[in-house]
Amino acid sequence: MNSTLESVSQGEVTPWIQNIAKDEGIDLQTLCERIASGRIVIMRRKSRAIGIGEGLSTKINLNLGSSTERFLPEDEIAKTRIAEKFGADTISDLSMGGDINGIRRQIFKHTTLPVTTVPIYQTAAECGLGTMTSEDILRTIRTQVRQGVSSIVLHCVNQRMLGWLKKRERIMGMVSKGGSITGAHMNMNHCENPFIENFDEVLEIVKKHDIVLSLGNTARSGCIHDRRDRVQIEELRQNLELAHRAHAKGIQVIIEGAGGHIRLDKIRDYIRYYKRKSPFPLFVAGPLPTDIAFGYDHIAGCVGASIASGAGADYLCAITPAEHLGLPGPAEVKDGLIAYRIAAHIGDMLKYGRDEKDRSVAERRTRLDLEGQMCLALDRERAEALSSRTSQCTMCGDFCAIKLMRML
Repeated sequence: MNSTLESVSQGEVTPWIQNIAKDEGIDLQTLCERIASGRIVIMRRKSRAIGIGEGLSTKINLNLGSSTERFLPEDEIAKTRIAEKFGADTISDLSMGGDINGIRRQIFKHTTLPVTTVPIYQTAAECGLGTMTSEDILRTIRTQVRQGVSSIVLHCVNQRMLGWLKKRERIMGMVSKGGSITGAHMNMNHCENPFIENFDEVLEIVKKHDIVLSLGNTARSGCIHDRRDRVQIEELRQNLELAHRAHAKGIQVIIEGAGGHIRLDKIRDYIRYYKRKSPFPLFVAGPLPTDIAFGYDHIAGCVGASIASGAGADYLCAITPAEHLGLPGPAEVKDGLIAYRIAAHIGDMLKYGRDEKDRSVAERRTRLDLEGQMCLALDRERAEALSSRTSQCTMCGDFCAIKLMRML
């Protein structure tokens, strides 16, 4: 069976691709050409299909999953329901604690959203950091794709990058969990990266199941004072080499980059650097433009992500208020998702001028049409809870500016 990339390259247009073209307002031929060239990927699960990439609306991924310290299936189910209800485009299950496969089955049961996994997480959790083998990692990948995931993340740190990191030229070093697990495995076993060494076998597995391959951002900065360096440049070179190999075999690829912590005045330049170098969709975690917002990192992240999206990032990973502090609960996951929906919307205004909903809100506010405004709210429940729901606004009372202006 042909993969999505092979089918489109051969002129086959599937119903879900037609639906994406219609929903996104993009010419069908243009969409197919960009899929064939790797500039757009189609991520599917069951009846859901989303497009990520050039000319399409900015998409949002929501992280959930257990940790080694906290593994409550009911929390992950609640987070999954939040993802469905409040507009996530994809979910990443990052579970590392408890019955990982059982938790994932529950996630699948409660959503039709595409699900991404990070195979090194589950392998390290179940096999042990010091004892896991390349075959263990490949076995995890086979298990996860059989379970029905839509995408997997590989962390492709190489020995050259590790050598530079050992020189301690950064304040924060490597802050990617997947990258650090992979790097620790390489150090402990004096070996190369198992994903790079077994890349052809990984490609066979993901192609068979038409899985989107995401090449992780292991070299992202952990603080705004760690600027773009030779480690990040080498990671992009490595990821591009692997991405082109995968694309040539009919596999869709996303590249993660320009995430982590980046000073506000550098975000646009970093995003554009990646977009100049790479034809593939760019997935950005964060970026956080300040290091002091812990407890409110979803707000700081919204600022950084708005600029990143406007500069060309195609796909955002939501940050929650619990970032740097602990495993987020359902309430924190919701706050992060809403913040990143705002960021994606602002980014799409910058990229495409898409401000129709903003105009609709303004027109309804001018008419004092509260119900009409509520219909356009990202979180109607919260908006209604904050609203006085009376004929008089409790903020302005008799001195409502809109009412006063009607007297002119």
